[in-house]
Amino acid sequence: MCRTQAMADVSSGVNVQSRELLPANVIPRHYHVTLEPDFEKLTFDGTVVIDLDVVEDSKSISLHTLELDVHGAKITSGGQTISSTPAVSYNEDLQISTFDFDNAAPKGSKAQLEVSFTGQLNDKMAGFYRSTYKNADGSEGIMAVTQMEPTDARRAFPCFDEPSLKAEFTVTLIADKNLTCLSNMDVASETEVQSKISGGTRKAVTFNKSPLMSTYLVAFVVGELNYIETNDFRVPVRVYAPPGQDIEHGRFSLDLAAKTLAFYEKVFGIDFPLPKMDQIAIPDFAQGAMENWGLVTYRVVDLLLDEKVSGAATKERVAEVVQHELAHQWFGNLVTMDWWDGLWLNEGFATWASWYSCNIFYPEWKVWESYVTDSLQRALALDSLRSSHPIEVPVKKADEINQIFDAISYSKGSCVLRMISTYLGEDMFLEGVRRYLKKHAYGNTQTGDLWASLAEASGKNVEDVMQVWTKHIGYPVVTVTEKDDNTIHLKQNRFLRTADTKPEEDQVIYPVFLGLRTKGGVDETVTLANREGDFKMPSDGFFKLNANHTGLYRTSYSPERLEKLGAAAKQGLLSVEDRAGMIADAGALAASGYQKTSGVLSLLKGFSTETEFVVWNELISRIGSLHGTWMFEDQVIRDGIEAFQRDLCSPKAHELGWEFSDKDGHIQQQFKAMLFGSAGLTGDETIIKAAKEMFTKYMAGDKSAIHPNIRGSVFSMALKYGGTEEYDAILNFYHTSTNSDERNTALRSLGRAKDPELIKRTLSLLFSGEVKDQDIYMPTAGLRGHANGVEALFACMTENWDELVKKLPPALSLLGTMVTICTSGFTNQEQLVRVEKFFADKPTAGFDQSLAQSLDAIRSKVSWLERDRTDVTDWLKASGYLK
Repeated sequence: MCRTQAMADVSSGVNVQSRELLPANVIPRHYHVTLEPDFEKLTFDGTVVIDLDVVEDSKSISLHTLELDVHGAKITSGGQTISSTPAVSYNEDLQISTFDFDNAAPKGSKAQLEVSFTGQLNDKMAGFYRSTYKNADGSEGIMAVTQMEPTDARRAFPCFDEPSLKAEFTVTLIADKNLTCLSNMDVASETEVQSKISGGTRKAVTFNKSPLMSTYLVAFVVGELNYIETNDFRVPVRVYAPPGQDIEHGRFSLDLAAKTLAFYEKVFGIDFPLPKMDQIAIPDFAQGAMENWGLVTYRVVDLLLDEKVSGAATKERVAEVVQHELAHQWFGNLVTMDWWDGLWLNEGFATWASWYSCNIFYPEWKVWESYVTDSLQRALALDSLRSSHPIEVPVKKADEINQIFDAISYSKGSCVLRMISTYLGEDMFLEGVRRYLKKHAYGNTQTGDLWASLAEASGKNVEDVMQVWTKHIGYPVVTVTEKDDNTIHLKQNRFLRTADTKPEEDQVIYPVFLGLRTKGGVDETVTLANREGDFKMPSDGFFKLNANHTGLYRTSYSPERLEKLGAAAKQGLLSVEDRAGMIADAGALAASGYQKTSGVLSLLKGFSTETEFVVWNELISRIGSLHGTWMFEDQVIRDGIEAFQRDLCSPKAHELGWEFSDKDGHIQQQFKAMLFGSAGLTGDETIIKAAKEMFTKYMAGDKSAIHPNIRGSVFSMALKYGGTEEYDAILNFYHTSTNSDERNTALRSLGRAKDPELIKRTLSLLFSGEVKDQDIYMPTAGLRGHANGVEALFACMTENWDELVKKLPPALSLLGTMVTICTSGFTNQEQLVRVEKFFADKPTAGFDQSLAQSLDAIRSKVSWLERDRTDVTDWLKASGYLK
């Protein structure tokens, strides 16, 4: 899945006994699921027939159900009916229905459980749910779709909803004849049947039996759909979308999917095993996409791409999501983690694979450069909090699972794989992956199985090196002390953003791949395997650790060495990744007290002649962290920080300009757009004037007046420096545009307006029904950029808490996202206490980790301000940025 995890052996260190697992007396082998949705009553009628192996004499069968009404059940064994009316009991906490019967099914026999039931086509984007869309005539259309991961197959049909209990699936969907029915497999037959719901005739579409797979990968869709198809791959590949969407906007994803499937077949050494690959745009979808085997579901904006109205960044996002989900067809679907503590095996690898394949397909995008400022920094940011979690995180029950779909499982997981692939060499790494996939095809694995295959391929002791990285929270900061004889002394310690690491939290010794860069090249073999050690450096005095930032650690240099590295950057001795990563490390270390913030500001100022987009991206990001932390400080200080950013960015923005042409490459387009926005939103009068002119023409009907790359920046400037008229224009644009990317841009910018009445109007969108539940976080984006907005978000959340919980149930992931958004912008002790007090008497199951991480983030800002408030003021004054 793309955002915003059975038995383990003793050596894994995972406490299996504490997991909430189904009884193991029977094992499912095959399901025949028949479902008929009712679009009038918003329900569905279903039956499931489950073929079982009986492992021990059994007088009961327990399986998962959630929000299903069971109407009847029958149990047969050896062709004989054991019970046609078993007693049914339900454990609401465990979400388990138990069927008890008088006569035992004997050990070693085959049994069959048939259950009839009804369920709700809910509006929670979970299980078998409804999604709505606007038809061309303005009427509302409806479709029935699925999202089963992690534990919502049980909302669609009674099942053994654990990833290790793989089975084969045969799906039958009953629907009106004009509707399209899709599932994981291709169609086996279509017949006419009498509808239980309408009484009339409908069609029953039965799909071919699937391979062995986990319940969370089962998918089906019923609705009015259009599609485009390509035969450029060995099996048919299609993109589907509901009416109201231009299906031709799926052409980019369609062609990319065909090429990517062929590429992965070659790289992974295993043919894609299904007879077709469908991708479908879903108007209501909580995540970015979901890798259901043979039927990948997406948010509209992550599948359909109109290159006339979308910028370069959107195109890159679509490519990344498509290639991420298709990597899952092997890594996750063919081979699946045995329990959710291994989620990272799915998500970390799919994230790594999307970057790897993107780099092959679009080398001009230079994605391994942006990886350093994207995945790596996301991982390091979250993992620097005390409330982070290990990559392999113990998961006991359903409401804990959604919380680990985060930057640790995705970004840190992919970073660990990037690190080991660099250490082993990419070819050797992929050989290990091929062995892993072939050995465990159609089965379930643990992390150790991947390490074993990599070790077998490379001859290196991978597990001992890597389990430290996956089984422990956090990562080290390596402090560099230089000696007189060209020797450096390195010492590693646990890095915490709150700068208060306790001795007991600093026990883990990480095997740190130093990636030593000298003028002679990069040595990937040097490792700091102990707490500290001495290493000889070249006599010419040039060195840098963590070449290209493939290692998962921060490096703390002396101010003198940082200055030398800044000079080396200008001499061309450092790669783009080195320069961006060095800035990221320096910024993070200042925020946590390892360096003074003034030193980092001087370092940033020294990069004013930098020429690369990725480095500038990190420069601006680090100033953004300063803005966020100093948000509630005196206005004169905030103005000074803004003036510094403007002074840094404006010359480069004017040099590059904000006109776009076909001659601009993919990166250059993003570079121009970023600097235009950064300079304009910090007060560059020329750019603000240009943006206002573009905005006026655009809203008057000239759609060529604003290039898609800068639409968000222009809208944001119109709101920051405008008023009600501009707000009304953008809100109207949101309501009238039919393009998801355009509508999202409008939503994200609305919060830039600081007028109290306009803030109220923005917040009212969260509960008015004007914004789909999947998008309610978007209007908050702009509000997080200014103090009034941050305060208003928290007030809105506390005043509407019950409604918010009802709208976004805690068991699903969006509530945790909203809690983070509405609390993490605070920066001082009084605000921290307010957040703690509000949640003190609230049940926090389902979002407790998000809340803890927000509180840690606030604490880190409180500490940073206490340490460096005066330091930053003095630097701004000395540099001429305070009036």
